[in-house]
Amino acid sequence: MSRSLRSGRWFDGHDVPGLLHRSALRAQGFSVSAGEGQPIIGICNSWSELVNCNVHLRALGAAVKRGVSAAGGVPLEFNTISLGEQLMKPTTMLYRNLMAMDVEECLRSYPLDAVVLLGGCDKTIPAQLLGAASADVPAIALSGGPATPAVFRERAVSVGTDLWRYTDQLRAGQITQADYDDFEAAAGPSPGHCPEMGTASTMAALLEGLGMALPGSACVPAMDARRLQVAEATGARAVAVAREALRPSAILTEDALHNAITLLMGIGGSVNAIVHLLALAGRIGVELPLRRFDEVARRTPAIVDVQPVGGHLVEQLFHGGGIPAVLAELRPLLREDALTITGHTLGAALRPKRPDAAVIRSLQDPVRPAGGVAVLHGSLAPDGAVIKPSVAEPALLEHEGKALVFEDIDDVAARVDDPDLAAEPGTVMVLRNTGPRGGPGMPEWGQLPIPQKLLRAGVRDMLRISDARMSGTAFGAVVLHVAPEAAVGGPLGLVRDGDRIAVSVRERRIDLLVDEEELGCRRQSWRPPPAAYRRGYGALYLEHVLQADQGCDFDFLRGRSAHPESEPRGVLRGMIGGW
Repeated sequence: MSRSLRSGRWFDGHDVPGLLHRSALRAQGFSVSAGEGQPIIGICNSWSELVNCNVHLRALGAAVKRGVSAAGGVPLEFNTISLGEQLMKPTTMLYRNLMAMDVEECLRSYPLDAVVLLGGCDKTIPAQLLGAASADVPAIALSGGPATPAVFRERAVSVGTDLWRYTDQLRAGQITQADYDDFEAAAGPSPGHCPEMGTASTMAALLEGLGMALPGSACVPAMDARRLQVAEATGARAVAVAREALRPSAILTEDALHNAITLLMGIGGSVNAIVHLLALAGRIGVELPLRRFDEVARRTPAIVDVQPVGGHLVEQLFHGGGIPAVLAELRPLLREDALTITGHTLGAALRPKRPDAAVIRSLQDPVRPAGGVAVLHGSLAPDGAVIKPSVAEPALLEHEGKALVFEDIDDVAARVDDPDLAAEPGTVMVLRNTGPRGGPGMPEWGQLPIPQKLLRAGVRDMLRISDARMSGTAFGAVVLHVAPEAAVGGPLGLVRDGDRIAVSVRERRIDLLVDEEELGCRRQSWRPPPAAYRRGYGALYLEHVLQADQGCDFDFLRGRSAHPESEPRGVLRGMIGGW
């Protein structure tokens, strides 16, 4: 094999290590020529029968292999842990960093000249991206695609946004349990991630915005044959990326992050992406303060009419031109010189298309005005919090009210539907001990259910504040990611029932209106909640996880790692025993 290929360090030598490495391929049935002059392309597959978003990835992996082989590479597929939103408890976010470490170490330690990152659910995409950024082996990403929309009562519905609406209707007594059961029977008609602009669809789109995936790959439906064609093209491009030694460090730059944030605002995407992009910035050594998201949001309107910001689903976005058409509309706000996985700049790939105006609007005629995401600071969130005004009741964006405090999610479950609950339409619901450490893992519990007695009185939104996240499919006047979280001594842990809280999105403020002397007394009596884990990965997580404003990454994973050519040690010439 050519010495210019990383895998040559494993396969070139005519000695004991070279013999052992080549025989490992022969034992799998590869011919003697495999690995000699051909790039080795890893297919990092998060396939799992525990994850409905990813259960179809075996077929996509086979298509990637076809593309690799046709382009003259040797495909080697491997699995890592997989993270599925529906079944994994308490939250997949607890394990994002573990999966990222799994991906990073596989890429670093195996003889791969390039890798295809094949994932589909909310945290599998960012975990693979973080791992690849840290390993810095040439990589290209391929998402699994959105699921086939469910059809309920002759209307295409989503599995998240519409679920929350029907759940509220059930609790309000507007539909029956039988109606709700019928909706359940219609939901989930195919593999693939959520068909609205939830976190998985958002992260798939941002792969294109970052330049790490082929243009047009994000929105192709999971069950559409064209996704298999994209998979073949991705495999073929992986071989070229290996030969070009095009590493993530050349693509994942400050300009790429700027473009991704701009696209995030343009598609009205999930605020969960903020946490993942902050973590990515930390990995690649780019300074990215939380305020930067607010700055970009202030000048970037939402131009994509897809739930939860709009009314369509991602499948209609695909037919309307997909992310390339969105990026073309956003062109004046992008940094076009950013390099992409195609080997060309982002600007070079932005070919003007005529998008479907029903789904993709112009900057002059957006679906929602600029400011669809806001970053708040103040005495209740010194290090920041986020809210998505584009999906909130406008009257609640400037609001002051009395706090109703829930200590944790179990407290919510026990009391929220109590008819004697001290809740009024103007009440500010507060949930704490649900952040990175308190959750643990910062679960998607932030979209607190509106108390049943208020739902039945016609209330459809309330101001809700927490140190948790919420599903990217959700909506409402929900303040999230409060930092520092309550479990590490943040002010959220000091709030008591009846305290007045003021939120002003216009001023980007969130304040606890209690005098400092009283808060000082409360701090003296505050005690952290007991640790959720005392051993294993959970204990490691609690010891090293950072706060939401730093992306919830591990402190020891921030910063660029050693160049992959310098690792791993001890596997090549000069080994013990005369090897």
